[in-house]
Amino acid sequence: MHELRIRGQAVLERMRELPGARELVDLAAGRDDVEIVGGAVRDLLLGRAPRELDVVVAADASSFARDLASSLGIPLAGDPGGSSGIAVHERFGTALVWWQGGRVDIARRRAESYSAPGALPDVRAGTPEQDLLRRDFTVNAIAVVLGGLRMGSLSAVPHALEDLAGSRLRVLHERSFVDDPTRLLRLARYLARLEFEPEQHTAELAAQAVAGDELSSVSGARIGAELRLLLEEPDPLAALGRLSELGILQALHPGLRFELALARGALAALPGDGRPELLLLAALLLGISRDRTADAEQSLLALLDHLEFTAGDRDRVLTSALAAPLLPGRLEAARTPSELAEAVRGAPVEAVALASSLAEVEGRPAAAAAAARWLSDLRQVRLLITGDDLLAAGIPPGPEIGRRLGLALRRKLDGELDGDRAAEMGAAMEDP
Repeated sequence: MHELRIRGQAVLERMRELPGARELVDLAAGRDDVEIVGGAVRDLLLGRAPRELDVVVAADASSFARDLASSLGIPLAGDPGGSSGIAVHERFGTALVWWQGGRVDIARRRAESYSAPGALPDVRAGTPEQDLLRRDFTVNAIAVVLGGLRMGSLSAVPHALEDLAGSRLRVLHERSFVDDPTRLLRLARYLARLEFEPEQHTAELAAQAVAGDELSSVSGARIGAELRLLLEEPDPLAALGRLSELGILQALHPGLRFELALARGALAALPGDGRPELLLLAALLLGISRDRTADAEQSLLALLDHLEFTAGDRDRVLTSALAAPLLPGRLEAARTPSELAEAVRGAPVEAVALASSLAEVEGRPAAAAAAARWLSDLRQVRLLITGDDLLAAGIPPGPEIGRRLGLALRRKLDGELDGDRAAEMGAAMEDP
């Protein structure tokens, strides 16, 4: 018990440096029902800075969240998409407080049970022990009291601390992956992030769940949410590698493929305004999109809709996955900058970056160089004139405006204009 107390005090000491920690501890003073728990404790024991703080209280998480938000100066009524705010989820007894510098997840202590494999859990009030036992892996089932006479007391499920020391992930019970198969994706995510290995029996249970198609019992929305979290990991390539090694990727869809060299090259080519997570998803889908049958596009669309990606993200990924395999040939055929612009017209930057990596893998250096030139330089070329300038010059509204602007842009790309407005207007006003 003395060793646990020492470890608990170490967690509190390391926690003091985190955003929101002082306000959290002050709020918990005099209470022995407030604990920091889960991944935050795990990371602090490992000497890492947690992404967020997870807190449990005996009851009424929403009231605690409002008090914390007030102490942090966060308005209780604000824009849900803003840089700070509070969100309450009554069904699960949880609340979230976020601001520019940090995030605190607050939950009522609870016990969970599952009415069917893959279903959302049925939630009820629970003891501290039950709250730990509902978690996914032992290393995430550790808690430290933040206030009261027991401040600094550490509690954990069996094997938690030895698994943490041994860099192992172990589930808490035999039906863990059956009750909630999304834990399979979390297994891959945590293995990559923590650089851990699965405990032997946990690896066997995961393999059995994959072979038994347990993921089919989960809604596409929940799988999509877990997949997005994985794609946004600090090292998404490592997480995808784990997902593939465990057979989980292919269990999600038999056409999904992870090619490390291809994905790494595409990420390296992607400019700063690109979306790495969407590029990586498009790369996974190439196994389907390369099948140039009439059903390929419908298969991709059905999968992305099943995973409940937003319409904008879905269309960007779909376009990238379908266009990337075709672009190397078009890029090779382009002889001028304007032809290069035409070759990639309508393709998102993710598609061009993916095409660049495909060209490298396929031994097509000219196509890769053309993609790099477009991404780094030519796509930034813009006209100084606009359609309003042409309207003022007497060109009637309609398609002719766009055609003339396109002609001027092509000449500017090919270096035929001096780069001032007069030269651009002259090019746009030339007779067809």
